[in-house]
Amino acid sequence: MIREPVPPVEERPAKPIRKDERVITDRGLYIESWLPERRSRRRPIYLLHGELTGSWIWHYLLGFLAARGWEGHALNLRGHYWSETADLAELDFDSYLADALAGANVLNRPPVVVGHGMGGLLALKVAEQVAISGLVLLSPALPAPLLPPPPAHVVRLLPRQYRRELIGWDGAPEHIQAQHPDMALADVVRVQHLMGVEAGAARRSMLEGVPVSLEALPDVPRLVIGAGLDHQFAEPDSERLAKWLGAEYQHFGAHSHFGLLAGSESHRQVVEAIRAFLEVNRL
Repeated sequence: MIREPVPPVEERPAKPIRKDERVITDRGLYIESWLPERRSRRRPIYLLHGELTGSWIWHYLLGFLAARGWEGHALNLRGHYWSETADLAELDFDSYLADALAGANVLNRPPVVVGHGMGGLLALKVAEQVAISGLVLLSPALPAPLLPPPPAHVVRLLPRQYRRELIGWDGAPEHIQAQHPDMALADVVRVQHLMGVEAGAARRSMLEGVPVSLEALPDVPRLVIGAGLDHQFAEPDSERLAKWLGAEYQHFGAHSHFGLLAGSESHRQVVEAIRAFLEVNRL
């Protein structure tokens, strides 16, 4: 079902927020947690980032949800942001999936799993194997059943590890901001500064197609959000995935891939849409 973006509701006074951390020492993983001051019956939110990012991509959403009673737990995959340094040339998509499963297993209740970009594909794989309460995918990478074969040379030329230039985020911030008009120049500078290094083998798996079994996914509320200015994961692909999943679909035509979450203004419509989805489904 396609639903138009939810208009912003009147802001309620923000409630105090506690910040916490969880460390999975045997894997070197750091989970950044933002919690409401008082314990809530709402379902925990488990957040999986995409390429080159980390838990920092979720800060606006974490703060918004924690102030309204949801606890949010943002995983940093190995070699990303605050997790331990790793040789990304030796990691692949399966390594990241093992990290995502390890993070899910330390939560005390079935979470709502939220994934962005490559993290959306990780979220689908986690949903195949772990009890969850809901699924939210933002500009997600497509699973194998929906993915056309990639050009052979694109896969062959992928480096063992790569940086922001591979996805067009190198160069003058003013030039990048012109391609991402939903983000202020300060937003672009912040994202550029925080972007890290990525595993080429993980991207190779994503391009070649990661198998996802529709029958193995639990019968839980599902939401897919597409971004009309996304140059990495096209908005029509997000809509196709929503139909395949039987999920609710919302699109934001003036949003870019990173603007969905990291735009100081553009994130507001997105977090309101996620809030409405959680409340309607009593999550």
